[in-house]
Amino acid sequence: MDSKKSTPEKPETAKQIIEVAEKHTKTSFAPISNISTTILILGTMPGDKSLEIGEYYGHSRNRFWKIISAITGNELPILYSDKKLLLLKSNIGIWDVAHKANRKGSLDSAIEDEEPNDLDGFIATHKKLKVIAFNGSKSQALFDKHFDRKSGIKYISLPSTSPANTGIDYNSISKQWRQLLLI
Repeated sequence: MDSKKSTPEKPETAKQIIEVAEKHTKTSFAPISNISTTILILGTMPGDKSLEIGEYYGHSRNRFWKIISAITGNELPILYSDKKLLLLKSNIGIWDVAHKANRKGSLDSAIEDEEPNDLDGFIATHKKLKVIAFNGSKSQALFDKHFDRKSGIKYISLPSTSPANTGIDYNSISKQWRQLLLI
């Protein structure tokens, strides 16, 4: 067996290096919001499964939609269009701090060279916004790296709904997320 064939070649030219880097460049989705949005939940950026299916929090083990349904007193929607409607009727918007970043895999800890979304513009155009909640500590860290906190907006740190966050059970995480609606 030729061992050279079993090991991947290292890029040698600038073009090859760029091609390798671009394989891990990922871009976030547009926000889900409307003029009545009072709560904005910020993630870091979509994971691989979400990007694959084109839906926020698309991984079957991500607890986001189950939690939002529970805290708003609604049944868990099956269709993505119904999930988006649930957010809008609850005056909740979602977006990500990073517009684009390099990330191999889906872990927040692997995010590098991020370019932020225009959150200042979002805040300026959503006059009823009262709360910005961070879905995990990495989204808060990225926000604080790129943006100043605005007076008149309450900022809430919440545990990540990611399937990688195995350190908190569903009941505990739901209890913490309920504070979103107490504002």
